[in-house]
Amino acid sequence: MSFWNRRNRTVVIGAVPVMLLVSLIGLPSVPGTDIDLTVPYAAQGKGPTFNTLGEVEGKPVVEISGAEEDEVSGNLNMTTVSVRTNMTLAQALGRWLFTDDTLVPLEQIFPPGQSQESVQKRNAAAFAASESNATVSAMNYLKRPTEAMVLDVSEDSPAQDKVHVNDVIRKLDGVEITKPGELAEEIRKHQPGEEVTITVERQNRERELKVNLVEKPENLREPGEKGPVAFLGVTSVAQPADGLRVEYNLTDIGGPSAGLMFSLAVVDKLSPGELTDGQFIAGTGTIDSEGKVGPIGGITHKIRAAEEAGAKVFLVPADNCNEATSVDTDGIELVKVDSLEDAIEDLNAIKDGAEPSRCD
Repeated sequence: MSFWNRRNRTVVIGAVPVMLLVSLIGLPSVPGTDIDLTVPYAAQGKGPTFNTLGEVEGKPVVEISGAEEDEVSGNLNMTTVSVRTNMTLAQALGRWLFTDDTLVPLEQIFPPGQSQESVQKRNAAAFAASESNATVSAMNYLKRPTEAMVLDVSEDSPAQDKVHVNDVIRKLDGVEITKPGELAEEIRKHQPGEEVTITVERQNRERELKVNLVEKPENLREPGEKGPVAFLGVTSVAQPADGLRVEYNLTDIGGPSAGLMFSLAVVDKLSPGELTDGQFIAGTGTIDSEGKVGPIGGITHKIRAAEEAGAKVFLVPADNCNEATSVDTDGIELVKVDSLEDAIEDLNAIKDGAEPSRCD
């Protein structure tokens, strides 16, 4: 009896450290200390998907005013990736073992030297840029003129108290500006300290503003942007120049990957006929002002989310095709796109019963 008692005591006492470890890996920190127990990984998985032809919280996802909309039906769904951070070891293991999530090093989400707040601001700016590019590319496809409207003016920037939100920028040093990219290009031609003349339209009157450019702050520079870089402090977005207005009513979404689907929705609403023919189409991809479609991250998660939502066709940026075809996609057709024009041609082919460009 004494042997078994001693053995039982050994087993129970020996189990205490194990139980303590199991309990600790579920906590974000060691109680009573500053020791952080979260893992340096993030979990990426399926995010929500939104029909850009539909509504969210009672508002059209893509809202158009100043022009008559054509009849639309079906789905043109943009897709997202969910990202979980600040996970304990137990939570990370749970995502890895019991879900389709992938674990990636945290620095892929929050690059070294950048705070979570700065990354969120950068993602929000990227999302605003994707909206602007979606509008410009759609207007170019529809052969409608555009203009650059001021969305935001940075605090303590050269433009503060001179350029106002909702100003339309007409010229910079006499060079006509019709798109945000043209404004950025003209600013890049200057050096910090130089004076520029900005012509804006404000309340139906043109005004000329003298502004001295400064050095671009380090926290606002793009990756790899080095040397003296001139900074104005204005964020502008594209809008149609003929009184037509396009608004995107999605909030709390970051990054540029909705651009293609936003642009398709604008084209569908402003052109005769339907792009979807009532079908459920989903997709992803960045888009630039010329309509070029670029690659994105998390493509496999987005495809799974779209398939679960009911999509039968998924528009894949050409540079993502290899990754997209690495997973089982028997229930959804993967269509390769390089540009907005390509995507529209493929949708018309599907509608007519012809073969679209596929990811091989």
